[in-house]
Amino acid sequence: MRILLSNDDGVHAPGIKVLKKILSEIADVYVVAPLEEKSATGHGLTLSHPVRVVEIEEKVWGVSGYPADCILMALQELCEDIKFDLVVSGINYGANMGQEIYYSGTAAAAREATFNSLKSIALSLVTDSFSKKTLHFESAANFIKNFILAKGHEQLAQHQMFNINVPNLPESEILEAVPTILGFRDYAKGTQKRWDTRQKAYYWMGGEFVGPRKIPHSDGLAILEKKISVTLIDLLASPMAQNPQLVTFLSQHFGAKI
Repeated sequence: MRILLSNDDGVHAPGIKVLKKILSEIADVYVVAPLEEKSATGHGLTLSHPVRVVEIEEKVWGVSGYPADCILMALQELCEDIKFDLVVSGINYGANMGQEIYYSGTAAAAREATFNSLKSIALSLVTDSFSKKTLHFESAANFIKNFILAKGHEQLAQHQMFNINVPNLPESEILEAVPTILGFRDYAKGTQKRWDTRQKAYYWMGGEFVGPRKIPHSDGLAILEKKISVTLIDLLASPMAQNPQLVTFLSQHFGAKI
């Protein structure tokens, strides 16, 4: 089995190193990830300047661009002759749940792989980004190893991906893995105004995390309950299938007029 790894924390991040070590027990693992941290960069692509590549070691490359760039570089240049069975993006340092997947570079790398007809998983360890707690990356890595051995990735249809969040707990304290929907995570005011030495204003973006909304069957609620959240993301889900009321509305108000 051949697995491609990427992330948004950077090629030298501890999460991807733990993931590579654990998954190398069951697969031939390649790593193509950003040279520097690209957290919260979404699904950006580098189009206005060149992309640089550094070979870190055998089968490990760092890319100057965004996470989605990394997937394209892997598939079109660095590993173009390799037929990958799976792409795993992570292990992200921090949660990627609810609306966060639209900001997440971790999710973007998995999404780009799905766009290129590969099965993919975004994997995150749910912890405060500034936490001094012990980081249980092994809990996430061992779960995904067992998930792959059980052929969990083969549950994916075309244009689907998994977004998986693991509580930052020892494996013995995690209760189970459950299917979830995307929830919502609340943050306090997201900008801080400061002044430089020339008395010109500048701003730091990013508000303090308040907590997840306790939506039934949501990813945030699962984590609060010490469970692993497994969310199936369908990238081409039909709006009509999701919202029959929209079909009725458009038919009633606009169907015969356009």
